[in-house]
Amino acid sequence: MASAVAVRSCYWAAGQLLCVRHIRLYGSFRLLKAKYVCGFDKYAWRYRHQHRLFRTTAVSSGQLVQFKLSDIGEGITEVTVKEWYVKEGDTVSQFDSICEVQSDKASVTITSRYDGVIRKLHYNLDEIAYVGKPLVDIETEALKDVASEEDVVETPAVSHEEHTHQEIKGHKTLATPAVRRLAMENNIKLSEVVGTGKDNRILKEDILNYLAKQTGAILPLSPKPEIIPPSLKLEPTPGKPKVKIPTIPVPISKPVVISGKDKTEALSGFHKAMVKTMTAALKIPHFGYCDEIDLTQLVQLREELKPIAQARGVNLSFMPFFLKAASLGLLHYPILNASVDENCQNITYKASHNIGIAMDTEQGLLVPNVKNVQACSVFEVASELNRLQNLGSANQLGTNDLTGGTFTLSNIGTIGGTYAKPVILPPEVAIGALGKIQVLPRFNDNGDVLKARIMNVSWSADHRIIDGATMARFSNLWKSYLENPASMLLDLK
Repeated sequence: MASAVAVRSCYWAAGQLLCVRHIRLYGSFRLLKAKYVCGFDKYAWRYRHQHRLFRTTAVSSGQLVQFKLSDIGEGITEVTVKEWYVKEGDTVSQFDSICEVQSDKASVTITSRYDGVIRKLHYNLDEIAYVGKPLVDIETEALKDVASEEDVVETPAVSHEEHTHQEIKGHKTLATPAVRRLAMENNIKLSEVVGTGKDNRILKEDILNYLAKQTGAILPLSPKPEIIPPSLKLEPTPGKPKVKIPTIPVPISKPVVISGKDKTEALSGFHKAMVKTMTAALKIPHFGYCDEIDLTQLVQLREELKPIAQARGVNLSFMPFFLKAASLGLLHYPILNASVDENCQNITYKASHNIGIAMDTEQGLLVPNVKNVQACSVFEVASELNRLQNLGSANQLGTNDLTGGTFTLSNIGTIGGTYAKPVILPPEVAIGALGKIQVLPRFNDNGDVLKARIMNVSWSADHRIIDGATMARFSNLWKSYLENPASMLLDLK
């Protein structure tokens, strides 16, 4: 009996020591459940469960927060995750880029509201994320310093032109996520860089120039690759006329590989937006009106102004003239710059001429618009068009660039074709399609045949509120401005 008591006491003491040892070694751990269950009676003790004494779990020093996708406006409820800028285990700070998502209107960069560590990504690439649902889990310690649990949305990077706002030493610094990332990688404080963009926006060139000044090195910009159609050059033979070699069109997309099986994909992004927009457009009774424009004088004027614009850093195409002439025409026929409600009971005349330009991109058809054309010069319109075209090529058009349009021109002639049947973009009421410029024979007032630069235009209008006569008069006025570009000076303000 005495030996049994001694053994029992020895095991009790060992258990106590084991508990103390675990508590001392794992002071930062949380005790969940004892796994040793010991039973004693007056005769003997028995060992019931052969498991470890404790199951311990590490208690995080910070709090785990579910970082939810906030409302990004425009009635968007779901987006597609296009790129992750972080992975599980990465440390992030406030305003760091988390991911890039794409809605049916634009690409958006989501930035962090917290300082902490990424613990979980809730979506894989190309999966659908929903507004109000968790996007990532972040382990953070300083929740009290955070104003709210909403994430910061940049519109981007779609728009990378919807800028990141940083409060630095009492003033705002405007920069895109890509520029901020470049500055971070080179340990550059944005407050020390002088921005040369619009509203003192810091551009990539500003960062590179700052680096060059600091290091004394010259950092060339990496040019974007351009697709140049192959041209066959033949040395002309004296005495023989030059033979025009037809250019071979180069495909801008990868050829489709036939796998032998049909493939079904869900529509997403801009394709999904096109379905929605075109379905609504089918409710509009369209009528068309076509004409041809003699651009001979405008071609000559552009050739004179093009080197001047290039010296000022702007590529001058024909589109700025087309947009400005349309804006002057809309001043005389404001009903073409209007919108109607869903039941067509009320008409709203728009004060701003936000003229959209249909743009063919890798993501599909996009229609960004130039804001307030009525208040811009031809050069200012050209500068804004250059900006939109650069963003469209980089798939970085923002929501602000793609919304708010009041009138649209589609320059289908850059690809080919003469006439088209453009579809109105609701809630707008008119749209024009521009064909390619051709060199064709035409008669002058004396009956002589001359070489003329001819472009065809095709208009579509909402026949519920616009009659054919109004569309024809507007087209004639627009045509007169382009055929006699000097006449635009009389109406410019």
